[in-house]
Amino acid sequence: MANILLMQVITVGLMILLPDAAFTQEINDTIEGDEFDEVVIKAPKIIRKADMDVLYPSRRALENSQNGMQLLNSLMIPSLNVNEILGSISKGGQPVQVRINGRVSTAEQVKNLLPETIRRVEWIDNPGLRYNGANYVLNIIVRNPEFGGAIMSEANPGLTTRFGKYNADVKFNFGKSQLSFGGYYKQTHRIRAHRDYSETFTYSDGESLTRIEKPKGGEVNDNRGEAWLTYSYIKPDTTVFYASMSGLRTISALEKYSGKLSLSNGSDNIHLIDANGSQGTTPSLSLYLEQHLSNNQTLVMDFGATFYSGHTFSDYKESLPDAIGYTTDINTYVMDLNKAFAFEADYIKQWKTSRFSAGVSFAAQRNRSKYKNLNGSVYHQRQDKLYMFAEYYQRLNKFSLSAGIGAQYSDFKFRETNQGNQSWNLRPKVTLTYSPVSKHNLRLGFATWQTSPSLAETNIAPQQIDGFQWQIGNPGLKTSNYYALNFRYSFSLPRVDGVFGIRACTSPDAIAPYLYWEGDKLITTYENSDRYQSISFNFSPQIDIIPNWLMTNATISYMVERTRGTGYEHHNNNWSGNVGIMVTHWGFVLTGQYVKSERYLFGQRIKWNEDISIIDLSYKWNKWQFGAGMLMPFGKYDQGSRLLSNYNYNEKHMRVGLRIPYLKMGYNIEWGRQKRGASKMINADASVETSSTGSR
Repeated sequence: MANILLMQVITVGLMILLPDAAFTQEINDTIEGDEFDEVVIKAPKIIRKADMDVLYPSRRALENSQNGMQLLNSLMIPSLNVNEILGSISKGGQPVQVRINGRVSTAEQVKNLLPETIRRVEWIDNPGLRYNGANYVLNIIVRNPEFGGAIMSEANPGLTTRFGKYNADVKFNFGKSQLSFGGYYKQTHRIRAHRDYSETFTYSDGESLTRIEKPKGGEVNDNRGEAWLTYSYIKPDTTVFYASMSGLRTISALEKYSGKLSLSNGSDNIHLIDANGSQGTTPSLSLYLEQHLSNNQTLVMDFGATFYSGHTFSDYKESLPDAIGYTTDINTYVMDLNKAFAFEADYIKQWKTSRFSAGVSFAAQRNRSKYKNLNGSVYHQRQDKLYMFAEYYQRLNKFSLSAGIGAQYSDFKFRETNQGNQSWNLRPKVTLTYSPVSKHNLRLGFATWQTSPSLAETNIAPQQIDGFQWQIGNPGLKTSNYYALNFRYSFSLPRVDGVFGIRACTSPDAIAPYLYWEGDKLITTYENSDRYQSISFNFSPQIDIIPNWLMTNATISYMVERTRGTGYEHHNNNWSGNVGIMVTHWGFVLTGQYVKSERYLFGQRIKWNEDISIIDLSYKWNKWQFGAGMLMPFGKYDQGSRLLSNYNYNEKHMRVGLRIPYLKMGYNIEWGRQKRGASKMINADASVETSSTGSR
């Protein structure tokens, strides 16, 4: 026992003395070896670094987890939301960039990690310039496991409806190489849903009309599957090569609602059907090369390519009880043939307490959209982005400073009209961290980033939404700039870890929708608005109530926002947060979670993601895991928006029947000796866009 405690003290001491640089940690951990393999930490530990929080899984967490998502959930990272059943990782409703050994990955790939191979988790809520605008980064460091192969399988079927997730992954090792393949299938088929909807239109002459939709039912589909094949070659301290091919198939994505409309002008009992959905296939390719040079220099290159073929549709119908046919019948059907490719190259130079990194990346998208409802009209859009950066990091005693500058060139154009825009944008970033002791630090940072117009926001094809509402993109949009000032205080006390933060953000030209009347048509389009401003406060504690038995975490946030654009100025204040609890004993793990999503202001619209709850009980026995749980055991599922326009004030709540009990079954097989999985320090962004259709 004394030896174990001594090793823990030595481990923490080494981590404090080691350089705080993220690149140093990644190189040492993924190339040089596993210097801490003999240490098994009994309780989750958070090491406060200048640019990240480092968490070590406890022995009990490793023993009770069947896959990487379960282990991630057991860490109960303050402010992070992990939902294994829905396959999501987020913070305050915002997406988190997930990486495995520095390689950008998905929640499904995290789920296929063996828990015992995970050395630590790095939580970066202030990413540097090399992350190219990511809000948050979660990097999972995987060690060299002592197995020659592994097969992981898991099934989570719903009991009362066609809902569930099923996945499997296989790894083989030979020499310095590793081959892996697997797949998953997600089923959400014909889940009961309805929509609460009301709206008031104000015409240009001042008259108004209110429409109230009484829900009659509906359904939601989200059926998709993915398969992947990866190969890696590692020659320690010299070369890393990684290649991956994958294919994602969206089998059916659908939201369909029916209801009856009542109008303030006396019209009543209007039957309504509103549906929108998509279907498509997305294959992708990734190639990565990392070469270590003399004097702690590293050159890394990454290439990615993605292709999308599919369609998006919307269908809106209104009818009167005694009428033959539909009084309003609107169909939009868009077929996409889109592709994207990207390349990035970075240079890294390491010193004992400092780091210099510089890089350049290029990403291109070529989008082709054919509108069947517009007599087969075809639109072509080109989008190109060039990004360059240089960043320097220095640690000096209790202070750490990171400073750098990036520059982004954006260019997009529609072939048919020769409309588009080009712009250069600078991206300076400075972060100062003060750590008086190892368990406390203060951080002040200034950051900028850009948001380029999306395909939907710039597409000039007109889309009819209902009897008099239309949507059309604006090809004259410019890339918008955001500026943020962040203050963060993090602390670790006996049984309590926490983070308090303040964030102020502004954008003088944020892209946002605005509405205007054109005759009897209400048009929704997009503009570079006059201003977006926000300030938010958040507090995220993690409390080890009964060591190794009972742990809880929570986040509470308060945000104040203001937007200003053509003909409007709006304010928004809201509370949001989540709470989680985990009880472990005798191999059983009981977890519960409730999330109230952030209500955020986007131009004239307030949006929110899922308000959701979940409870889950699992038991691990040898290589097996069994469990059961329920989605939405309490509360009401809510996802929606509120439009504040002077011309259309509406409120929409999406209600889905997710009170679903489910089972969990998993089995892992491991054998032989396995080489270390390949890591990537950079990731070329070859994401592809798809068209969207207007909807109420």
